Amino acid sequence: MSALSRREPTVKSTAVRRTALAASAAALALLATACGGSDDKGDEGKGDSPSAASSSPAAAAEALTAAELEKAGLVQADVKDGKVVTKLPATDDAAADQVTTEDATCLPLARLQSGVPVGSPAATVKRSWTGTPEKPAADADPQEALLAGLGGGKVLITLASYEDGGAEQVIKDVDAALKKCAGGYTYTAVGEKTRTVKVTTTDEPKGADEGRSVTADMDLDEGVQAPMKMVVARKGSTVVSFAAIDFAALAQGKDFDFPAEISDAQLAKLN
Repeated sequence: MSALSRREPTVKSTAVRRTALAASAAALALLATACGGSDDKGDEGKGDSPSAASSSPAAAAEALTAAELEKAGLVQADVKDGKVVTKLPATDDAAADQVTTEDATCLPLARLQSGVPVGSPAATVKRSWTGTPEKPAADADPQEALLAGLGGGKVLITLASYEDGGAEQVIKDVDAALKKCAGGYTYTAVGEKTRTVKVTTTDEPKGADEGRSVTADMDLDEGVQAPMKMVVARKGSTVVSFAAIDFAALAQGKDFDFPAEISDAQLAKLN
C-alpha cells in the first residue's frame, strides 16, 4: 500500500463516516462522531414499496412467526469468525419511515442499503455481524494501523416473513428497482442524504429459492465513490437481506468481497 499524505487520512475517514451513516443505521453505533445529515423535505416514496402483494396466496408458503424467525436467526455459534449481535440497539435498527427515496421505484434498494425489510412483512427479526479486525504489525505506521483497526467489515441481517405471496413480490420489486434505478438514485436514511451513482448485480446467492446480489456505488464527500454490497434472498415465505460495508476498503477507495460465509450460514438455518 502506498503511503498517504497527512490530509488523506482525515478526508478518507470523513468519507468512511458518511458512508456508514448513509449505508446502514448500524454504523451510527460504530461512528458516533459522524456529522448529521441535511433535511430532505422534498423526498417522495415514503412508506412501502409501490407494488402490491401477489394475488396468488394459495401458492405461497405460510409466513413464519416472530418466534420462528428468532429461532432461525444467526447466532454466535453459527459463525467461525467475528461477532454476532442478536439484540440490536436502537441506533442499529432503522425504521421503515426513516428511509425515503426521490423515486418511489428505487425504495426497495434504499431499504436494502439501510437494513430495512422491503414491503410490509408479517414479522421481522434483525441481526448484525462484525468481522474481526486484523492486528497491525508491530512496525506498522499510523496509517496502516488505522486501516487494520477499521477492517473486518459489518453486515446487517434482516429476516422478514410475508403473507399472501409477499415474499415473491419483494423479489419482483427489487428487480423493478434494479431495472429503473441502475443508473443511480438519491435516498435519505436516518436523516442522511446520499446519492447512489450506479447499481450492478452479480450471481444469485446460493441456498435460496431466488435472490439477487447487488453492488451499489455511492457518491460520498470530497468526490469519493465507494461500494456497498447487498444480498436479498427468498426461501419460501421468508426473505433474508444482507447489507455489508467494509470500512478499511472504503477508506482506501477499494472494492471488497461480500462475506458469503455469513449469508451461507444464515440461509442454511432456514432449511
